[in-house]
Amino acid sequence: MSDLRVISYGDVVRLLPMPDCIDLVERALATTARGGAVIPLRMAVWQPDRTGMIGLMPGVLDEPKSLGLKVVSIFPGNHGTGRDSHQGVVMLFDTRHGEPLCVIDAASITAIRTAAASGVATRALARPDAGDLAILGAGVQGASHLAAMRAVRTLRRVRIWSRNTEHARAFAAQHGVEATPTARAAVEGADLICTCTAAREPILEGAWLAPGAHINAVGACFAIARELDTAAVARARLIVDRLESALNEAGDFLIPKREGAFGDDHIAGELGDVLLGKLPGRRAPDEITLFKSLGIAVEDLAAAHHIYERALATNAGMVVPL
Repeated sequence: MSDLRVISYGDVVRLLPMPDCIDLVERALATTARGGAVIPLRMAVWQPDRTGMIGLMPGVLDEPKSLGLKVVSIFPGNHGTGRDSHQGVVMLFDTRHGEPLCVIDAASITAIRTAAASGVATRALARPDAGDLAILGAGVQGASHLAAMRAVRTLRRVRIWSRNTEHARAFAAQHGVEATPTARAAVEGADLICTCTAAREPILEGAWLAPGAHINAVGACFAIARELDTAAVARARLIVDRLESALNEAGDFLIPKREGAFGDDHIAGELGDVLLGKLPGRRAPDEITLFKSLGIAVEDLAAAHHIYERALATNAGMVVPL
């Protein structure tokens, strides 16, 4: 018999500040690049009408030593409704005897750790003086990415665009940034770009990109969906969170590849290898860099481990006997 700790959305937000999560994700990606993780491809099961799916993301991480999984539903139609498109739980298990330790709200972890990975990539790949930010998408990830970019760069200007103009205006008023009527108006001249939409067709064109820009592309997480057009991906030095995932799931890469624009060698490598110095990141001030993020289980495990340890220390969450 063991106790299970249940940790809510509010507890996660309190226990996982963005700067801490950026450092946690960086450590997890570096550990993965050293061979210290087991990350199978996620399994997805769609509803028959394709309106939503449930995904399973198990993993093992050596540092911090963690065993667990995320079970999450993804309902793209939730964008703009007040409901998160990603909902579910992250579970951790004891690594010695296998008892379940905790169940943590996954929507909050996903929101924070996804943007934190973009923060890691920006810190590693963007120009040191980058500070003109464009965010495409005014939802949960748009807000999280604003926090992450503020944590790693000094921002001079922030522009927000959404396919829903009212959402962009509300976001701008809430966060003290500038709403733009078009994606192009947001992106032109920006040296930091975050695409955080539910788009299935490109909303960012390569012709708009300024020399030296860095892009974090996080919205499209299926092989049939993309946010960037072929020219944008072709112009950029492409770094991914996990090569196996990108070759199977990243529509931003796979669709141009099917068009014949490039081959698998267009992927320069994984972000973890950049962090370890095995792979160069930005090679010149005018180079365009692109981090394609699909989200991998080690990011959830690292965040969940930290949350669980902090919850034990502060007696947060609710303890349920099993």
